[in-house]
Amino acid sequence: MKKIVDDERLIYKVCCLYYQDNMNQKEIGDYLGVSRSSVLRMLQKGKELGIVKIKLNNPSTFDYGEMEKKLENMYGLKDVLIVENSVLDSKTEAASYLFGQAADYLYNFFKEGDQIGVTMGQTLNNVVVTNKVYDKFKNIMFVPMEGGISQSTVDGADVQGNEIARKFADKFGGTYTQFLSPAVFSDKVVLDYFMQEKAVNYILDEFKKINVAVLAMGIPEKADHTLLKAGYATNRELRTLADGGAVGDICLQFYDKDGNTDKFSFFNDRVAAMRLDNIRRIPDKIGIASGEKKAVSVIGAIRGGFINILVTDAECAKRLLKYSEA
Repeated sequence: MKKIVDDERLIYKVCCLYYQDNMNQKEIGDYLGVSRSSVLRMLQKGKELGIVKIKLNNPSTFDYGEMEKKLENMYGLKDVLIVENSVLDSKTEAASYLFGQAADYLYNFFKEGDQIGVTMGQTLNNVVVTNKVYDKFKNIMFVPMEGGISQSTVDGADVQGNEIARKFADKFGGTYTQFLSPAVFSDKVVLDYFMQEKAVNYILDEFKKINVAVLAMGIPEKADHTLLKAGYATNRELRTLADGGAVGDICLQFYDKDGNTDKFSFFNDRVAAMRLDNIRRIPDKIGIASGEKKAVSVIGAIRGGFINILVTDAECAKRLLKYSEA
């Protein structure tokens, strides 16, 4: 008896609905009365039978394939995605496009069974509030990589780790856990005692299971730094960090242009977060950054081993190439 997934007429219809009418797999399944797995197999059959032929046209003006390969080779990265900055777009439009492309990249990168660490901040919040809609994963977990208990918001949005993890689960499916702690403590000793509590230290076990991290990088001298707006640091502390050579932070922990952190232990040791040394051990570490000012922060993160995959815009990518060539 002929299986439904071998019906070439139905395969053609499924391909038309997916590629021409932009219906997703669930919508097609509901429309035709078949399972999503059958839709997926018929889409694959469409390629095998030549019903669907995918042709990539890369306009020469937006040819970033070569630049991506250069950055991968120069900095030893596993993958680089460069998103166009059009001179015709406003900064808001360009940023919105970057965040949308980043969301697409993450959706295609994630797989069932992943335990995914996420950081706090405006960048990742912007990624998950895009109007992109995806089929939901069932078996993935999002873990905030730093504490996230505070009354503060940033520009009216809660961008702390717990809320970012929740928004990622809403966007991509799966579940999330919480890190029930303030992000920054007044004293390292207080933090150490706090992390011994059973009500909190479960998060250390969750950290060990993370196999993918999605990371944003801050710049200490920025007046709108999330640390400052959320009340986790003062202007004086950020100036001290910048004067000491800090070029960026991941999980609220600062590093210099070579990825070194020793000089900033006076601040880093008071942060309730996954330690940068442990972040290095995560197999896939996806950094998202935009703008040429972020380039030095990105370089420090790469040299420190904190990211090995980069999603960025053309502005930042060109600056990274100039630094490397210099």
